[in-house]
Formats: sequence, C-alpha cells, structure tokens
Amino acid sequence: MIHLLKIFIVFSLSLLACSCSFFNDESRTGVSSSLVDYLYPDGERPSVQKDATPHLKLPLTVGLAFVPSRHGAANMLPEAKKTQLLTQVKQKFSDLSYVRDIVVIPDTYMRSSKGFAGIDQIARLYNLDVIALVSYDQVAISSGRKSSLLYWTIVGSYVVKGSKNQATTFVDTAVFDVNSRKMLFRAPGISETQNNSTLVEMHEVNRETREEGFKLAMNDMSINLASELEQFKKRVKQNDSVKISHRNKNGGGGAIHWSALLMMLSLAVLKTIEDKRLFAAQRNHYRPR
Repeated sequence: MIHLLKIFIVFSLSLLACSCSFFNDESRTGVSSSLVDYLYPDGERPSVQKDATPHLKLPLTVGLAFVPSRHGAANMLPEAKKTQLLTQVKQKFSDLSYVRDIVVIPDTYMRSSKGFAGIDQIARLYNLDVIALVSYDQVAISSGRKSSLLYWTIVGSYVVKGSKNQATTFVDTAVFDVNSRKMLFRAPGISETQNNSTLVEMHEVNRETREEGFKLAMNDMSINLASELEQFKKRVKQNDSVKISHRNKNGGGGAIHWSALLMMLSLAVLKTIEDKRLFAAQRNHYRPR
C-alpha cells in the first residue's frame, strides 16, 4: 500500500512539473497590414502631383476599407468581422451633411489590386471621391498563470482557469483624396484586452480576445477620427490647401436655378398669350363679312 502511495505521489509530482512547464510557456502571435506596402507594392513610387490641390466636391462619396494583410497570415481577421466593424464606423458618420454616402469596400476587391492604380479602379467602380484606409497591427499572447498550479488536479484540469489571453491592437485610418492621391488626415486607435480561460477554452478565448481588441481599437479610432475631421474642417477654412465646391442638387451639371426656371415659365406664358392673340386675329380676318 505504501509502495502504491509512493508511485501515486511520484506520478502526481511529475504531472505537476509537466503542467508547470506547459503553463509557463508563452505563445505569441500577430497579424498586421501595412499601408505603405499596399500603396507602394514592390518598392514602387507612383507619380504624385506634389503641387496638386485636393478638390472636394460636396457632398462626398466615401469609401471605407481595411488594408489587407498578407495571404495565409495566421490569425487573420475574418472578412465578415471586418465588414461588421466597418459598418459600425459607417453608422457613426452617416449623418454628416456633406457626405452623400459611405461605401464599405469588400476585402476581395482590396486584394485584387494594389497601389494607387488599384485605388483608382475601386474609386471608378463605386464613384468615390475620398477613401479611408484602415491598417492594423495586433500582437496576441497566451500564457499560463502560476496561481493556476495550486488548483491543478488530474481529473479536473480543464476546470481550472490556467491560461491568460491578452492582445494589444493598433489601428490607423488614413483618409485620401482619390484624384490628387494626397492624404487629407489620419486617426489612430488602440486597445488592450485580457481574458482568462480554461485549458480547453484557450484557443476560443484567444480568438475572442483578439476580436474584442479590434472592436475596442476601432471604437477608439472612430472617436479620434471625429476629432481629426473637425480639425480638418478648421484647416480648410484657414488656408487654401484644399479646394471645396458644392455639387448641383441633382448631382450633375444640368441643374436649373429657380430664377432661370421662373424666366422660362414667364416666357412660356407670354408665348401662349401671343399665340392666342394671333389665332384670334386670324379668325377675325377670315370671318365672312
């Protein structure tokens, strides 16, 4: 009996040592996208008219998109989640009087081409005036907590909260005028998230922690974006670095001013009166005497 007890103690200590080694291991993963690499693929430097003044015709049609990460990158944010996050940003700015529409650009279109040439194609497809590109950088860490070892048992190991999941997420939105290819302004956002999980829940909780990190970072970015937008409006009023004009109400160049319309109606009425007068004169002329 004593011999069996010794075997059990040795086995338990060995298992404890293994668990200690397992939980002290730290798993670090990351995912990112680069605005510079996307706009200037393969070291390209597209020609940009340095002296060109951005001309914004209000109301604007704005494109909103994530800068895609590399193909096959681990822990990529799913496209459905990207669309959801961008839609939430869209809703926060959809009531601006000088914005006609905000279009969420699918990730597939962003991956199909790169550089400003690719942006031009997307802009023609959606009739965009301005595009906001969201790049990101996230580092996620999963590690064991020493306190969890006090509660480690053979049978109930999966019940113990033995893994700490944390993520640091940074997003940056750069707003470009499509025609001049000049950046108008930018706004960052950052978040730090942390959750504990059981052994069997570790991967799922790690995914949820990363997605929560993106959500909080995008919320922070939206707040900063609203502030930067107000500062941009002040800069436009103070200098001529950006030209602003207003579209006709029908969105084209054929809108008729009310005074011109009134004149046309007046001419139509006068013509009608003149036609009636001529008709009456002709009728009197041919009437039998």
